[in-house]
Amino acid sequence: MNNKELVAHEALKYVKNNSIIGLGTGSTANLFIQALAQKIKKESLNIKVVASSTVSQVQALEYNLDYISLDQIEVVDLYVDGADEVTNNLDVLKGRGYDLLREKLLAQISKQFLVIGDKSKMVGKIGEKFPIPIEISPIAWKITQNLIQKIAKNCVLRPNTAGDAFAITSTGNFVLDCTFEYTNLKDLSEEIAKTPGVIEYGIFQYIANIALIADDNQVTKITLDV
Repeated sequence: MNNKELVAHEALKYVKNNSIIGLGTGSTANLFIQALAQKIKKESLNIKVVASSTVSQVQALEYNLDYISLDQIEVVDLYVDGADEVTNNLDVLKGRGYDLLREKLLAQISKQFLVIGDKSKMVGKIGEKFPIPIEISPIAWKITQNLIQKIAKNCVLRPNTAGDAFAITSTGNFVLDCTFEYTNLKDLSEEIAKTPGVIEYGIFQYIANIALIADDNQVTKITLDV
């Protein structure tokens, strides 16, 4: 079992019967969805799931999970997702998979937001390895980009996989990938959030409860809970 598989199975320990579970997106989250489906079938659990993206929704349906949509819920018991970056104080960067709005919604309404990944995701500061994604409205997107550019080192509109058009989120928005020089992540978040045209952004601060990080076939638990 590799590190990703190990941490995905470790996350199963947080799954409780008669609950609603939010499904994340990405390679590690996909392994969790697969493991969750096996656990539900083996233990005959009553669990409903909601997805953070079209990709995870399709996977949930392929595994015959009891799927419900975002507009049917007000709270999620557990949200399990991967991350692009994680710090020791549980600042999290997400968004390379496009669906920032859906991911942030699930993270905010979950009773427990559990981040899973391997040691390569650990950073000293958000934005260390990857640009910070910002989901923006396509309406006057150049204006929003120009406004963000005033506080960023660099800010580019994300192309699609084929490279022949702009990337489109599941809610029909564009994504800016931006690099910043900053000293306070909270201040940066507030600057981004107040910019007209910004729908959501990839900084998840003060939201995650636990991170499970796998390295060399061992899992380390990072938590701020007292």
